[in-house]
Amino acid sequence: MSSSRHHRLFAYGTLREEHVRDALFGRRVPSAPAVLVGHVPAAARSATGPDAAAVPGGPTGRPTLECRIDARTEGTVLHLTDDELAAVDAHAAGHGVRRRVVLASGERAWTHLDAGPLRSAARIVIVGDSIAYGRCDPRGGWAGHLAAAHIAANEAEHRLFNLAVPGASLADVAAQTPALLPARRPDTLLVAAGINDAATGDGLGRLAEHLDSLAALALDAGARLVVAGPLWLDEEHAPSYEGLRFTLDRALALRSALRAWCEARHVDHLDLWEPLRDRPALFADGLHPTAAGHEEIHRFMARTAGARSAPPS
Repeated sequence: MSSSRHHRLFAYGTLREEHVRDALFGRRVPSAPAVLVGHVPAAARSATGPDAAAVPGGPTGRPTLECRIDARTEGTVLHLTDDELAAVDAHAAGHGVRRRVVLASGERAWTHLDAGPLRSAARIVIVGDSIAYGRCDPRGGWAGHLAAAHIAANEAEHRLFNLAVPGASLADVAAQTPALLPARRPDTLLVAAGINDAATGDGLGRLAEHLDSLAALALDAGARLVVAGPLWLDEEHAPSYEGLRFTLDRALALRSALRAWCEARHVDHLDLWEPLRDRPALFADGLHPTAAGHEEIHRFMARTAGARSAPPS
């Protein structure tokens, strides 16, 4: 005898209407009023607009939510079965992705957010290692480009805090980040780490544990978790540090592990492998991108994650 779990879904659009729910589920599902903090409905984006074209699966004419500190969105919590939740996913396909949120009541629920995880962000915190820090690029790497474009789009409300530390592992990030978030009040936590874990050979054994810790931290902070990386690397010229060995096989194992973890938990994964793949000239030392390499990564993030394009110089 099969059993079905029950799920809470925060509905803020057409699913608030009973006749839409009746048609989709074939029954009157239990529901109750609810409020989601830190988000506000945004105007529907045109299917032909630049943002919609940039991110496959992004909004195409339906309203979505964008992040705004202290905002409150009224909606309805629906109590759904596995099959009904899958039906909502199909209903939202091409317009959003299902992610975890915390309601004003303190309850955790699913809702559907913009498929471009950086497009609707306002306050972004980046945690990670030397690549996220921007080593070998005096302009701050891809994070520096992201910060410049993000803040230029809305200087009054947009913030980006790059807290990456060269040499950091996922264990370091998981341990250090809890103390860093409260004062910055992020709506998006971008984790760009793991290559140092992979370089130890057995360092990926606790990857899920560290990512689970960061996922719980982000959810408690009301932030959307985004996991980025890894990059392709030029193994022949990659640096060698005491106890660390950077190889393609280990980087590919990290890539597979990050993808699997994110898919299993409905977390956004920005796979940064392709922009620099087989392009050793864009690396300063086989591991850290040059300034031009970081520009390529940022352009890729704009196309696939909804990051803002660089402002005019």
